[in-house]
Amino acid sequence: MKTKESQNTPTLKKYYNVVKNGLFLFGLRNRLANIGIDINPYYWVEEEYKKCEVPKIKDDASQYTLKYLTHDQIKSITRHYGTYYNDILKGLEKGQLCVGLEHHGEIACYTFVDLKDFEFKGRVFKLKPHEAYLLNMWTFSEYRGKNLAPYLRYQTYRLLEERGVTTKYSITQYFNKSSIKFKNKLNSKHHFLYLSVVLFKKYKWNFTLKKY
Repeated sequence: MKTKESQNTPTLKKYYNVVKNGLFLFGLRNRLANIGIDINPYYWVEEEYKKCEVPKIKDDASQYTLKYLTHDQIKSITRHYGTYYNDILKGLEKGQLCVGLEHHGEIACYTFVDLKDFEFKGRVFKLKPHEAYLLNMWTFSEYRGKNLAPYLRYQTYRLLEERGVTTKYSITQYFNKSSIKFKNKLNSKHHFLYLSVVLFKKYKWNFTLKKY
Protein backbone atom coordinates (compact mmCIF):
# COMPACT_ATOMS: atom_id res chain seq x y z
CA MET A 1 0.00 0.00 0.00
CA LYS A 2 1.29 3.45 -0.92
CA THR A 3 1.73 5.92 1.93
CA LYS A 4 0.77 9.57 1.66
CA GLU A 5 4.44 10.44 1.51
CA SER A 6 5.12 7.99 -1.31
CA GLN A 7 2.12 9.29 -3.23
CA ASN A 8 3.40 12.86 -3.00
CA THR A 9 6.97 12.01 -3.93
CA PRO A 10 6.37 11.64 -7.71
CA THR A 11 4.55 15.00 -7.72
CA LEU A 12 7.35 16.73 -5.83
CA LYS A 13 9.93 15.16 -8.12
CA LYS A 14 7.95 16.33 -11.15
CA TYR A 15 7.95 19.95 -9.95
CA TYR A 16 11.62 19.73 -9.01
CA ASN A 17 12.50 18.56 -12.52
CA VAL A 18 10.42 21.36 -14.04
CA VAL A 19 12.36 23.99 -12.09
CA LYS A 20 15.71 22.24 -12.59
CA ASN A 21 15.30 22.10 -16.38
CA GLY A 22 14.20 25.70 -16.63
CA LEU A 23 10.72 24.71 -17.73
CA PHE A 24 8.79 26.83 -15.22
CA LEU A 25 9.09 30.02 -17.29
CA PHE A 26 8.63 27.95 -20.44
CA GLY A 27 5.39 26.55 -19.04
CA LEU A 28 4.25 29.97 -17.83
CA ARG A 29 4.79 31.38 -21.31
CA ASN A 30 2.70 28.56 -22.77
CA ARG A 31 -0.10 29.20 -20.28
CA LEU A 32 -0.19 32.89 -21.18
CA ALA A 33 -0.24 31.92 -24.86
CA ASN A 34 -3.28 29.74 -24.21
CA ILE A 35 -5.23 32.80 -23.06
CA GLY A 36 -4.11 34.88 -26.02
CA ILE A 37 -0.95 36.59 -24.71
CA ASP A 38 1.89 35.00 -26.66
CA ILE A 39 5.25 36.57 -25.77
CA ASN A 40 7.88 34.34 -27.29
CA PRO A 41 11.66 34.90 -27.26
CA TYR A 42 13.41 32.26 -29.36
CA TYR A 43 16.69 31.41 -31.03
CA TRP A 44 17.23 30.73 -34.73
CA VAL A 45 19.68 27.84 -34.53
CA GLU A 46 21.93 26.13 -37.03
CA GLU A 47 22.33 22.51 -36.00
CA GLU A 48 25.59 20.62 -36.54
CA TYR A 49 27.36 23.64 -38.02
CA LYS A 50 30.40 21.39 -37.81
CA LYS A 51 30.35 17.61 -37.87
CA CYS A 52 29.71 15.87 -34.58
CA GLU A 53 30.16 12.31 -33.41
CA VAL A 54 27.26 9.88 -33.14
CA PRO A 55 25.53 10.45 -29.78
CA LYS A 56 25.47 7.30 -27.67
CA ILE A 57 22.13 5.84 -26.60
CA LYS A 58 21.86 4.78 -22.96
CA ASP A 59 20.44 1.48 -24.15
CA ASP A 60 21.10 -1.16 -26.79
CA ALA A 61 21.18 0.86 -30.02
CA SER A 62 20.63 -2.29 -32.11
CA GLN A 63 17.09 -2.45 -30.69
CA TYR A 64 16.11 0.85 -32.34
CA THR A 65 15.17 1.23 -36.00
CA LEU A 66 15.30 4.54 -37.87
CA LYS A 67 12.38 5.04 -40.24
CA TYR A 68 10.16 7.54 -42.01
CA LEU A 69 6.75 7.46 -40.34
CA THR A 70 3.56 7.03 -42.33
CA HIS A 71 0.65 9.46 -42.25
CA ASP A 72 -1.45 7.05 -40.16
CA GLN A 73 1.37 6.52 -37.64
CA ILE A 74 1.84 10.26 -37.26
CA LYS A 75 -1.87 10.85 -36.69
CA SER A 76 -1.86 8.17 -34.01
CA ILE A 77 1.16 9.34 -32.02
CA THR A 78 0.76 13.14 -32.19
CA ARG A 79 -2.59 13.47 -30.46
CA HIS A 80 -0.80 14.57 -27.27
CA TYR A 81 -0.14 17.92 -28.97
CA GLY A 82 -3.75 18.95 -28.34
CA THR A 83 -4.42 22.30 -30.01
CA TYR A 84 -1.31 21.86 -32.17
CA TYR A 85 -2.58 18.62 -33.65
CA ASN A 86 -4.29 20.32 -36.61
CA ASP A 87 -1.15 22.35 -37.33
CA ILE A 88 0.83 19.12 -37.51
CA LEU A 89 -1.62 17.62 -39.99
CA LYS A 90 -1.47 20.80 -42.10
CA GLY A 91 2.32 20.51 -42.13
CA LEU A 92 2.07 16.95 -43.44
CA GLU A 93 -0.28 18.07 -46.19
CA LYS A 94 2.33 20.65 -47.25
CA GLY A 95 5.01 17.99 -47.55
CA GLN A 96 6.73 17.83 -44.16
CA LEU A 97 8.61 14.62 -43.37
CA CYS A 98 8.57 12.75 -40.08
CA VAL A 99 11.46 10.58 -38.91
CA GLY A 100 11.21 8.31 -35.88
CA LEU A 101 12.98 5.68 -33.85
CA GLU A 102 11.06 2.45 -33.44
CA HIS A 103 11.68 0.10 -30.50
CA HIS A 104 10.10 -3.37 -30.73
CA GLY A 105 7.24 -2.07 -32.87
CA GLU A 106 6.67 1.03 -30.73
CA ILE A 107 7.65 4.59 -31.65
CA ALA A 108 10.07 5.91 -29.02
CA CYS A 109 10.67 9.41 -30.40
CA TYR A 110 10.26 11.41 -33.58
CA THR A 111 11.01 14.72 -35.28
CA PHE A 112 9.58 16.59 -38.25
CA VAL A 113 11.44 18.12 -41.18
CA ASP A 114 10.29 20.98 -43.39
CA LEU A 115 12.05 21.55 -46.72
CA LYS A 116 9.94 24.52 -47.78
CA ASP A 117 9.60 28.16 -46.75
CA PHE A 118 7.48 28.58 -43.63
CA GLU A 119 6.05 31.14 -41.25
CA PHE A 120 6.57 31.20 -37.49
CA LYS A 121 4.62 33.67 -35.36
CA GLY A 122 4.29 36.07 -38.29
CA ARG A 123 7.95 35.90 -39.36
CA VAL A 124 8.68 34.25 -42.72
CA PHE A 125 11.74 32.01 -43.05
CA LYS A 126 12.93 31.15 -46.54
CA LEU A 127 14.89 27.96 -47.14
CA LYS A 128 17.33 27.25 -49.95
CA PRO A 129 17.39 23.85 -51.71
CA HIS A 130 20.24 22.63 -49.49
CA GLU A 131 18.54 23.76 -46.25
CA ALA A 132 15.96 22.19 -43.95
CA TYR A 133 14.04 23.20 -40.84
CA LEU A 134 13.67 20.65 -38.02
CA LEU A 135 10.74 20.93 -35.64
CA ASN A 136 8.45 19.17 -33.15
CA MET A 137 11.00 16.90 -31.51
CA TRP A 138 9.27 14.54 -29.09
CA THR A 139 10.36 11.63 -26.90
CA PHE A 140 7.70 9.55 -25.17
CA SER A 141 7.96 9.50 -21.38
CA GLU A 142 8.96 5.84 -21.03
CA TYR A 143 11.96 6.45 -23.31
CA ARG A 144 13.26 9.66 -21.74
CA GLY A 145 16.68 9.70 -20.13
CA LYS A 146 18.16 7.43 -22.83
CA ASN A 147 19.69 10.25 -24.94
CA LEU A 148 17.41 9.35 -27.86
CA ALA A 149 16.67 12.94 -28.95
CA PRO A 150 20.23 13.86 -30.04
CA TYR A 151 20.70 10.37 -31.52
CA LEU A 152 17.57 10.68 -33.67
CA ARG A 153 18.49 14.21 -34.68
CA TYR A 154 21.96 13.04 -35.76
CA GLN A 155 20.53 10.19 -37.82
CA THR A 156 18.05 12.60 -39.41
CA TYR A 157 20.99 14.76 -40.55
CA ARG A 158 22.40 11.76 -42.37
CA LEU A 159 19.07 11.04 -44.07
CA LEU A 160 18.88 14.67 -45.18
CA GLU A 161 22.38 14.48 -46.65
CA GLU A 162 21.10 11.75 -48.97
CA ARG A 163 18.62 14.36 -50.24
CA GLY A 164 21.36 16.95 -50.77
CA VAL A 165 20.47 18.89 -47.62
CA THR A 166 23.61 20.01 -45.78
CA THR A 167 22.40 22.92 -43.62
CA LYS A 168 19.90 22.29 -40.84
CA TYR A 169 18.03 24.93 -38.86
CA SER A 170 15.63 24.88 -35.95
CA ILE A 171 13.92 27.18 -33.48
CA THR A 172 14.63 26.87 -29.77
CA GLN A 173 12.45 28.58 -27.18
CA TYR A 174 14.58 30.87 -25.02
CA PHE A 175 13.31 29.35 -21.76
CA ASN A 176 13.54 25.71 -22.86
CA LYS A 177 16.86 24.75 -21.31
CA SER A 178 16.45 21.03 -21.99
CA SER A 179 16.10 21.70 -25.73
CA ILE A 180 19.14 24.00 -25.72
CA LYS A 181 21.12 21.34 -23.87
CA PHE A 182 20.36 18.53 -26.31
CA LYS A 183 21.14 20.71 -29.33
CA ASN A 184 24.47 21.73 -27.81
CA LYS A 185 25.43 18.05 -27.97
CA LEU A 186 25.11 18.33 -31.74
CA ASN A 187 27.45 21.29 -32.28
CA SER A 188 24.59 23.71 -32.77
CA LYS A 189 25.00 27.47 -32.66
CA HIS A 190 22.66 30.43 -32.36
CA HIS A 191 22.44 32.89 -35.24
CA PHE A 192 19.69 35.19 -33.95
CA LEU A 193 17.62 35.85 -30.85
CA TYR A 194 14.14 36.94 -31.93
CA LEU A 195 11.09 38.08 -30.04
CA SER A 196 7.55 37.64 -31.28
CA VAL A 197 4.48 39.12 -29.62
CA VAL A 198 1.07 37.85 -30.67
CA LEU A 199 -2.08 39.09 -28.98
CA PHE A 200 -5.24 37.04 -29.32
CA LYS A 201 -3.95 35.47 -32.58
CA LYS A 202 -4.67 38.76 -34.35
CA TYR A 203 -1.99 41.36 -33.64
CA LYS A 204 1.61 40.34 -34.40
CA TRP A 205 4.96 42.05 -33.86
CA ASN A 206 8.46 40.71 -34.50
CA PHE A 207 11.77 42.01 -33.21
CA THR A 208 15.42 41.02 -33.61
CA LEU A 209 16.99 41.19 -30.17
CA LYS A 210 20.47 39.95 -31.00
CA LYS A 211 22.60 38.71 -33.88
CA TYR A 212 25.43 36.33 -33.00
